[in-house]
Amino acid sequence: MDISWNERLSDGAHRITSSAIRDLLKLTEQPAVISFAGGLPAPECFPTAELTAAAERVLTVHPMAALQYGPTEGYAPLRSFLAARMAALNMPVLTEQVLITSGSQQALDLLGKLFLDTSALVVVEEPTYLGALQAWRPYGPRFVTLPLDDEGLDVIALARLLATGAQPRFLYLVSCFQNPTGVTLSPARRHALIELAARYALPIVEDDPYGDLSYGGERPEPLAALDIALHGELRHVIYLSSFSKIVAPGLRIGWVAAPAGLSRKLAHAKQGLDLHTGSLAQATACEACHAGLLNEHVPRIRATYRTRRDTLLAALEHQMPPGVRWTHPAGGMFIWLTLPEQVDATELLYTALEQQVAFVPGATFHANGGGTATLRLNFSSTAPERITEGVRRLGQAMRSRL
Repeated sequence: MDISWNERLSDGAHRITSSAIRDLLKLTEQPAVISFAGGLPAPECFPTAELTAAAERVLTVHPMAALQYGPTEGYAPLRSFLAARMAALNMPVLTEQVLITSGSQQALDLLGKLFLDTSALVVVEEPTYLGALQAWRPYGPRFVTLPLDDEGLDVIALARLLATGAQPRFLYLVSCFQNPTGVTLSPARRHALIELAARYALPIVEDDPYGDLSYGGERPEPLAALDIALHGELRHVIYLSSFSKIVAPGLRIGWVAAPAGLSRKLAHAKQGLDLHTGSLAQATACEACHAGLLNEHVPRIRATYRTRRDTLLAALEHQMPPGVRWTHPAGGMFIWLTLPEQVDATELLYTALEQQVAFVPGATFHANGGGTATLRLNFSSTAPERITEGVRRLGQAMRSRL
């Protein structure tokens, strides 16, 4: 008798669905398709020479550390490097508070495993990062969404929610150059948010993979830095970041810096997932960083992505029909479009694919539905001349729908 696998699955497993973005990427692999869909770094910017040299040094000098099982918490020299890097950003934490993860996506899953169960309350931005929703939906939480504007999360709306007595397990937000909108939380709202966290004992999960991709002015101060400044230690903020956007996603190296009382529990949860993040990748990244990789590489990708952002903004100005609005991000990798209400972005996508251009419909990023007349464009992975042509095709597809 054949096994009916679906009948054997847990309730949480039935809540697991495929990523619309991952499915869409399969359609955009054809060279003729100009894709604004994936949140991909520019492959031509990968520091291949630096990583090759670092890997060779590691395998020559420290082969056992690179090829053997390692501690769940991560490669000690890399953890120390990241603690020092955070201290330079006004986030002094102990090395023991830093946990290396298999991309920051694993950190999201770890937090879901520790904090969430059926009907647990989670507050997220609307729209929010799709990967966080995917990580947490199997645990069955209730998502409460709060709106965004040009200054980021509506902190007043959060204060009203908390004043009702609601006790979220945590608030999740992407604090700098948000995915999917590109919006950055303003300094005034950052301070107000930390004050709310202290008043209501609200945990904040700060996802910050894009903070170093600032294309004008200084890097925004992380919420974790404000938390430490107010309390003398990391108390309310769980800080996540990654090498995926500033070095290479194939390394699969992220990290989480947590308040002292939580760090050990995160490590315990990670033991059951993968024992530890890949030792060779950690040792290679650490060697490259100590050789000055970030100081040399990050300015290069900032310059490249700034040009591509500016190209996309200029193309939108010339090609978008009346009634279309978009964000003007100061960094990151994404621009968010709001369409006339009668336009369904998912239906528009089919028309756009006929024109051989792709994007991600905005409904994907809404935890509780909505967002049908919105879409996300990525500019980091596409050359300027293809950006210009892609927006021309997109404008043509839109006009056919109006």
